[in-house]
Amino acid sequence: MFVVGLTGGIGSGKSAVAERFARLGVPVIDTDVIARELTAPGGVALPAIRARFGDGVFDPAGALDRAALRRRVFQDAGERATLESILHPLIRQEVERQIAAASAPYCLLVVPLLVETGAYRDIVRRVLVVECPEATRVVRVMARSGLSREEVEAIVAAQASDAARRAAADDVIVNTGALDVLDGAVARLHARYLALAESAPRL
Repeated sequence: MFVVGLTGGIGSGKSAVAERFARLGVPVIDTDVIARELTAPGGVALPAIRARFGDGVFDPAGALDRAALRRRVFQDAGERATLESILHPLIRQEVERQIAAASAPYCLLVVPLLVETGAYRDIVRRVLVVECPEATRVVRVMARSGLSREEVEAIVAAQASDAARRAAADDVIVNTGALDVLDGAVARLHARYLALAESAPRL
């Protein structure tokens, strides 16, 4: 399977780009979606999270309190590393299962921190970066998440810079919100990826 890695800063529009590839019949595998499934009620990651972080990151009904867990791990790199050590192997296992099950010339693997962590670079054959001005990204995330400007800006600051992502990119989509432009960019890349997948040697 020819795998294209999709990444970009928070609020850049990765989901909008992924949705357009999906409409063209491309299988989309999203590591954030997998992480949410693993931590949803009954999710296989919950026992390990409770054992390590305690009842304080769960609500009275027993569901994961994502905001509480986010605050805790964002303030402590050691705690964040512990959470990642629980989630990342489970996410990787599900990613590999979905890739193996996909029946298409190529698939899109959405990894928000692809550049920061280097994760999945061993299976990604091409990197697509979605870019958007930081000011626009901050406003978008504030509107959808309810986080304060300071909280969003702290998340942005903790991620890779635009320059670092661009340096790692094979392809770049600049997403300023014009949907027709986005549609055209995705269509052009889809044609390119089909051709690359057809000619690429199998690993």
